[in-house]
Amino acid sequence: MPDVGKYKFISWLNEETRDPSILGGKGANLNKLMTMGVPVPPGFVITTEAFDHFMNVNGLRNRILGIINDIINEGKPEEYEIAEQKIKELLINTEIPRELHEEIARAYEELSKYFGVNAIAVAIRSSATAEDLKNASFAGQQDTYLNVRGIENVIKYVKHVWASTYNARALAYRDEKGIPHDTARMAVVIQKLVNSRTAGVMFTINPVTGDGDDVVIEASWGLGEAIVGGIVTPDRWVVSKNNLTIKDRVISRKNYMVIRDENGLTKVVDAPRELIDKPSLNDEEVIALAKIGVELEKNLGYSLDIEWAVDSDSRSPSNIYILQMRPETVHSSGGTKAVEANTDLSAREAVIKGVAASPGVAIGRVKVCLSTDDARRKISKGDILVTKMTNPDWVPYMKIASAIITDEGGMTSHAAIVSRELGIPAIVGTGNATAVLRDGEVYTVDANHGIVYEGEVRELINDIKNAEKAQAVTASTTNEIILHIYRSIRTATGVYMNLGIPEKIDEYRELPFDGIGLMRIEFVLSSYIGDHPLYLLNIGNEEKFVSKLAEGVAHVARSIYPRPVIVRFSDFKSNEYRQLTGGEKFEPEERNPMLGWRGVSRYISREYEKAFRLEVRAIRMVREEMKLSNVHVMAPFVRTPWELEKFVEILTDEGLERSRDFRVYAMAEIPSIALLVEDFAKYVDGFSIGSNDLTQLVMGVDRDNDILVRQNPRYFDEREPTVLKAMYEIIRRAHLMRKSVGICGQAPSVYPEITEFLVRAGVDYVSVNPDSVITTRLLIDSIERKIILEELRELRSKLIPMDPDVEFREILGRVFKA
Repeated sequence: MPDVGKYKFISWLNEETRDPSILGGKGANLNKLMTMGVPVPPGFVITTEAFDHFMNVNGLRNRILGIINDIINEGKPEEYEIAEQKIKELLINTEIPRELHEEIARAYEELSKYFGVNAIAVAIRSSATAEDLKNASFAGQQDTYLNVRGIENVIKYVKHVWASTYNARALAYRDEKGIPHDTARMAVVIQKLVNSRTAGVMFTINPVTGDGDDVVIEASWGLGEAIVGGIVTPDRWVVSKNNLTIKDRVISRKNYMVIRDENGLTKVVDAPRELIDKPSLNDEEVIALAKIGVELEKNLGYSLDIEWAVDSDSRSPSNIYILQMRPETVHSSGGTKAVEANTDLSAREAVIKGVAASPGVAIGRVKVCLSTDDARRKISKGDILVTKMTNPDWVPYMKIASAIITDEGGMTSHAAIVSRELGIPAIVGTGNATAVLRDGEVYTVDANHGIVYEGEVRELINDIKNAEKAQAVTASTTNEIILHIYRSIRTATGVYMNLGIPEKIDEYRELPFDGIGLMRIEFVLSSYIGDHPLYLLNIGNEEKFVSKLAEGVAHVARSIYPRPVIVRFSDFKSNEYRQLTGGEKFEPEERNPMLGWRGVSRYISREYEKAFRLEVRAIRMVREEMKLSNVHVMAPFVRTPWELEKFVEILTDEGLERSRDFRVYAMAEIPSIALLVEDFAKYVDGFSIGSNDLTQLVMGVDRDNDILVRQNPRYFDEREPTVLKAMYEIIRRAHLMRKSVGICGQAPSVYPEITEFLVRAGVDYVSVNPDSVITTRLLIDSIERKIILEELRELRSKLIPMDPDVEFREILGRVFKA
């Protein structure tokens, strides 16, 4: 470490501090670690006294309290968001006092000289006074910035960290916990950035079972954001504290990694092929990490959640650094353990294995669901939900399931966290449960050990019948850094998001999507309104319908303004409309509602047109009265050009006329559009391919009938050439008419090869479910790069023909320089 000089506002991590509270929670912990001899990246803390000096000299505290009091009245998410933006703008645009600026610059220069460089790359982390305290899981409320280089950038991000003291999450957290805002103080930790070969997390108590003998280590290649951000299912080891032996290990496929790039930023890249299935730690490193964890817990007296990294610039075992730690806030305060089964199951063969994410045992029928649409159709109370990965849209189905099994995810994935909150047995990261488990068959889920058995294993149920349920575990996977990385990826093909529940936008608004490509309003109709629109018209209460629908749409549009929101008008079928209050009086009983009175045919009918006009008026209210001009509309299940013409006439009659800032789209989900794109294009600004209905109608298969699909899944498969041909023709011919084309069906979320096909065909945007936004952006980025490279190679071969032997020598020289 550099020599500790005389500083007023700076404290080095190896310095004995007169008052640890001025270092903030994280800074005090790191200071304690370093003085205990634990390997911590060298660095210093800009103390809370510096924060106070900055606030006092510039008279900021009263101005901030004034903003909070003026804006936050009802505790609504949008109030916190507005307050955050105003406070952030105020702090970032305020100059740091000269004396403080000079001290930070001097400390940064000393740290750089210590490592023999002019401007060292550092990590800048928040260290709030309420953060990392025992029994207060405050982690993630403030910001962290990696790979910052140069004093001006350091100063810039120090102010960003100070501003994060008042971000929306921190403001809401303090209000929830009753912490006065004027007591908030922030220190800033600045450390040498570890050149991370491998990184991850370590728990000195099993976060699922509460077993105090376990040290659980999760790891992946590159920076730790790959795990926190949910990019990969991490490798996992369980080590016994008693004898420091490895009790269990699961090595996962790690397709991606987060690294630093040449510009000093972080980015997500494909993992090298040789590393994908290779353990990210060797046994020596696993034991060395566990030993550090055990010693820390022994010295501190409580269980810990520790972030660590293995430095590629150093040799084992001195290559391990502890980045930060905090108390484990659930089991360390007295949570119960999962019940161990006593039954001998050695004779039974496990069908699949995965990570035991939420303890318990369940027996039920498996329902394999690749989408929430599948779940809505198939899941009944007590079924075992099997899917690739969950997101918040899955919660209603998770609540009624007896167990959850996913292909992907680790112990901090959404499925793991929510299952623990709900007290439902869950196994994650199985790799192939959706392919191996048979739909409708009975299985036994042993989530205490991460094993699924075929049939009923009643002995396991008997073992736990009288045991208490494991306590719920709460956690947060929000990570500002990883979202910043994703948002920095720019693709020519737009990445949009599908949305059904308006309030979910509060959770998703920071995801790197370019707009809402499909906002379904069916949830608003069934949950916000609940009444059939014709029933409301009949009793003279149509205002309820208009205002409630406008409120739901406006919440989404306002949250992501100016990003566009494409609202699809209602696409309930008659059997679904009958479920609304009063619906049985107005809806016919159709033998096949899927192909019946739905979409535009319903809107233009004499029986329903006046109800459809209520939807149009709600959209007009959002755009004109609420001034949200980012809202556009889409017509579902369009069969013919003449009905589309009539649909547009109704819009115009209600005051919604197509223009440069108001676009009208049509769902392209019926083969008639693929056959006559030009005729439909006269009335709209673009199309959105609905792959679910398009597939069933091209293939002649009812998607709700699984007999054919059980016979051969290819009967309902978007990858069939006939379906792909229909998509291709829609894109090609619409572009000839200068109309945009997107896709909002499930196919891109499930099949990466369809995404590549669409990008190569020239699709303008892909709209996917929230859980697929990040992976889709990464995938499209890699596809576009590949296309550019292919085209450059083709152009080069045409312009500069080269002898193969000469070309070989040139490539050899570029890659293996002498």
